[in-house]
Amino acid sequence: MKTYEDLEGDGGSNIVGQVVQLGEKLRSRLDKIKYKVALMSGKGGVGKSSITANIASCLADRGNKVGILDADLNGPSIGHLLGVGNDVQLDMKDDGLEPGIGYQGIRIMSMDMLLKSADTPVMWTDADDATASWVSIMESTATRELMADTNWGELDYLLIDMPPGSDRIDNIRSLIPELAGVVEITIPSPLSQHIVTKSITKNNMMGVPIIGLIENMATYVCPHCDKEGKLFEGEDVHKLTERKEIPYIGKIPFDTRVSQTSQSGSLFYSTFRDSVTGKAIAEAVDNIQNFITK
Repeated sequence: MKTYEDLEGDGGSNIVGQVVQLGEKLRSRLDKIKYKVALMSGKGGVGKSSITANIASCLADRGNKVGILDADLNGPSIGHLLGVGNDVQLDMKDDGLEPGIGYQGIRIMSMDMLLKSADTPVMWTDADDATASWVSIMESTATRELMADTNWGELDYLLIDMPPGSDRIDNIRSLIPELAGVVEITIPSPLSQHIVTKSITKNNMMGVPIIGLIENMATYVCPHCDKEGKLFEGEDVHKLTERKEIPYIGKIPFDTRVSQTSQSGSLFYSTFRDSVTGKAIAEAVDNIQNFITK
């Protein structure tokens, strides 16, 4: 059996040509998108996907064309949040795969839309001894293909809903060198703040622009009287942003209606934009847009 070392050139696979072609396709997609923003957190459970969905809703409400790439391949949720399930019929055309169309016309692509059913897990290999590095390579390749094969069209904003942790930003930055920046998301708990500092530190070391930090679930708000109460114990998140020298761009109270689909089948922000939480989301979007367009 021959190995790659025994072959002359690429053994007829044209692997270099394929990589170049994929890179050109990706570039042609990205050139039609004005701003690409990644939303990330150090850990799961901080409401990152819900924040991403409602930031998209606010941007669309302001007349922007918006898309979301669900880069959380193993725990995708954007399709569910925007009303696009596994039963969606994806249209493959000559110029690529048409994205799903969620609430407010938001274009989305998510691994969840490619699975047979809502409870189908993502299986990267059947081998029991698959290494972490091999799985990581397959995940990186899948992210590249989702981004390059999707016919996003002309967008004002592409939001990238990142998986928990800070390791995937390397892949996204290599795919999108012109990334406008990342929005870090935490909750007030000491554990979440401790972990998000690692993400902030890594982005600073890599030279990734940090748009700022959003404090989600900063308080809870009564949907009937709009009064706020403390939800988590922990050090003031403002101190974290001062220590890491990044902007504090949003303090978003927890509202039980955020996780509920309204009767009109829309996102929380579009229905409750005048609520305490709705106004907080709008203020965070103001800060994001101000950073990008400065």
